[in-house]
Amino acid sequence: MTSKPASLSILLVEDQLSVARNISEYMEEKGHVFDFTGQGQHGLDLALENYYDLIILDLNLPVMDGLEVCQQIRAKSARHIPILMLTARDSIEDKVSGFTAGADDYLTKPFSLQELEVRCLALSRRHLLQTNDILTLGCLSVDRKRQQATRDGKVLNLHAMGFRILTELAEAYPQVVSRSVLSQKIWGDEPTESDAMRSHIYQLRNVLDKPFDYPILKTVHGIGFTLDINNEE
Repeated sequence: MTSKPASLSILLVEDQLSVARNISEYMEEKGHVFDFTGQGQHGLDLALENYYDLIILDLNLPVMDGLEVCQQIRAKSARHIPILMLTARDSIEDKVSGFTAGADDYLTKPFSLQELEVRCLALSRRHLLQTNDILTLGCLSVDRKRQQATRDGKVLNLHAMGFRILTELAEAYPQVVSRSVLSQKIWGDEPTESDAMRSHIYQLRNVLDKPFDYPILKTVHGIGFTLDINNEE
């Protein structure tokens, strides 16, 4: 017997009313609960004020576009909210921009409403797996409660800042975390020395990668950082 899919609380940020209506009517028939807005700033406010399992975010919004909304959510939200970005743009550059801003998935218009729901459910399940106290990514394990990380079963002797950076990268995996978003998550609005991030990343690499056969902390030049766990497979 097939189990019924979970009911999701979803925020839809989409300025095309016909598209928004089609999405909300289909998804509500499937049992999901929707909030809707057509403005980026209002979407950002709702995302920060309420609890949502998922955000469906259009890229082409007036005034504050989807990239800016996504970046602001990643910088200001206390939790990682799964974000599915919708766009009429389908170039590789546009997709890279969306993922770099912090999107978890990307769907190009026109799209199937059935596929949209499947992707939403998959994103939600993946996020739930990553919000336990212990986050396991292949060879890497991050225990949020004990503030401890291991690689290949060996405890990593991380300083507090190194653990925070590693946790942010692990929670966002496999996406790239930009330098600006990572700095905002670590230091907030407090100013910091320009070399501080470089120094902490260097120290993290010495503990996370140097004693092992291959590196998993990757620099995406000009953008930020990500974890590469595929080598262990």
